[in-house]
Amino acid sequence: MRRWILVAAGWLATGALATLIGVGAIRLVGDSISGTPGGVRSQEEIARALASEPPPSGPPASGSPSSAPASVPPATASPRATASATADAATRRSFATGGGTAVAECTREGVRLVSWAPAQGFRVHDVDRGPDDDVEVRFEGAAGRYELKVRCLGQEPVAVADDD
Repeated sequence: MRRWILVAAGWLATGALATLIGVGAIRLVGDSISGTPGGVRSQEEIARALASEPPPSGPPASGSPSSAPASVPPATASPRATASATADAATRRSFATGGGTAVAECTREGVRLVSWAPAQGFRVHDVDRGPDDDVEVRFEGAAGRYELKVRCLGQEPVAVADDD
């Protein structure tokens, strides 16, 4: 019986010692393990930080094809593009098709594709980013093919219908 009491006391002492060593190690390392890195910020600090940072730019240009099915229906879908002006540049517009989105802008050299991104299930097949008289991006996927052509009308980018 005495032996079991010694074993239990030994286990309790070992557990208490391990806990103390663990707490000491966490205090030694500090906030990087147990707390929020950089501390907790107040709402005022967050508002100041957001006000001082520049707004993020549009989506990154994507020129590499994603993993999408290789077979594409031969029919070309209409480029039903919708355009909306962004707040940061009057000559920059965003266009959306069923196959993806693109952002274009008019410059002195002509129209230029700023960025493009395929929709889910589509990949970028071909891109002519300009600057030129007109630019285009083609999105292909199992659901079809969407081609977006853009020109400048004055200093405003506009989608144009495909002549084919």
